[in-house]
Amino acid sequence: MVASFSEERFPLAVAFGTSGGPERRTDIVRLSTGYENRNQRTRHSWRRYDAGSGVKSLADLVSVLEFFEARRGRLVGFRFRDPFDAASARWGKPVTALDQPLGTGDGTARGFQLVKRYGTGADAYVRPIRKPLAGTVRAAVNGVVTDADIDATTGILTFAAAPPVGSAVTAGFEFDVPVRFDMDHLAVNVAAFEAGDIPSIPLVEIRP
Repeated sequence: MVASFSEERFPLAVAFGTSGGPERRTDIVRLSTGYENRNQRTRHSWRRYDAGSGVKSLADLVSVLEFFEARRGRLVGFRFRDPFDAASARWGKPVTALDQPLGTGDGTARGFQLVKRYGTGADAYVRPIRKPLAGTVRAAVNGVVTDADIDATTGILTFAAAPPVGSAVTAGFEFDVPVRFDMDHLAVNVAAFEAGDIPSIPLVEIRP
């Protein structure tokens, strides 16, 4: 039986050449007065990518073909490194244990979900991060770097002892996006002996 999700990562060389980003669904009703009622269907955005432009060589083409077959097309999800958004820190800044607030200690809870915030204050969007890179995660309690275990398949950070009441729990990390192929047919064109082309490789974010 094939698992529904593979922790294997989409070929990095191809991923760095992709296009795409977050998508939201907003229903808009324009009233006779000229005002609008706007309603968002889902709490979280999801990402769509097209990795076709990342195929630069015949070797890239073959690696995508092999990966596509191993995932059985749309059947099995996998990890994908977003070339634009793959770390807790701001673009170009190093990851630190103080990058993202995860919550406040209550003296009992030891587990905290990794998240990334976009914006500031009450209007910030809080995105759950469920596919961190295990070796990159750094945690802190009240600004002091603290050892913690990370489940790289769920993004749950677990401390050996519960952070004390009122303490600020923060973390820094790199992460992947869980996606799947959004097609069951891979159209390949061998343009020349050392050049290949796959016009479109659509990928869509999933909730594993």
